[in-house]
Amino acid sequence: MLVRNLTRSLWSTLRVEKRFLASEPVKPATLDKDGLELAQAEALDKDICLLVDEKDNFIGTATKRECHKVGPDGDVLLHRAFSVFLFNKRGDMFLQRRSSQKVTYPDYYTNACCSHPLYIDEKPEEIITAARRRMNHELGIPLDQLDPELFTFMTRVHYHDPGDGVWGEHEIDHILFFQSDVKVKPNSDEISEYCFVPKAEFNSFLPTLEGPITPWFNMIRRHRLKLWWDNLHRIKELAEPEKIQKFVDKK
Repeated sequence: MLVRNLTRSLWSTLRVEKRFLASEPVKPATLDKDGLELAQAEALDKDICLLVDEKDNFIGTATKRECHKVGPDGDVLLHRAFSVFLFNKRGDMFLQRRSSQKVTYPDYYTNACCSHPLYIDEKPEEIITAARRRMNHELGIPLDQLDPELFTFMTRVHYHDPGDGVWGEHEIDHILFFQSDVKVKPNSDEISEYCFVPKAEFNSFLPTLEGPITPWFNMIRRHRLKLWWDNLHRIKELAEPEKIQKFVDKK
């Protein structure tokens, strides 16, 4: 994997002066019959996600494809997910851009890692186990640097977003914070761009992004991120893992 620095003068006044671009030699994408990149399409049918009720009780399973296909009425199956917010020891937050090959929200900017616990060996996967698995796969972080004790389970968020009308989301999203200095080597099938953003420069940095941000990241940004980011030094005191939030914006 090649890692190149992409510098833009637009950011010259910010400490975040470089955006890292994770890339490999360009090669034609292999597409399936529906026009989806083959590796992404295979995961849609191979990965078995966890269906839940509105109280996050496990009630069954469905493929990743079934969990993200938008129905004729706009409905999407409710399933369990997680979102990891990664910070270095200085307190800068990891921001990534989803690969253009992703089925849901391609080229959107988001937090470090967003995925699903799976049904494995005839039982639901634990959230932190799933987070470590995907952070290793997507971000290339060695498992021995992903100490389970460093994860903080902040809360759960129930949200629905129809996406592009074909692929969307309906999740109870388990929000995890993780702070440590780790080695990152992103998988370019998953991530096209990444950087660490200082808290003081986050609001100035957002307008420089060349695409939208994911709905789950945007909800946390609007409703909880400032509070949590300001209090990384005592983050476990703010955790509310027993709650399921439904954020509603005031008109």
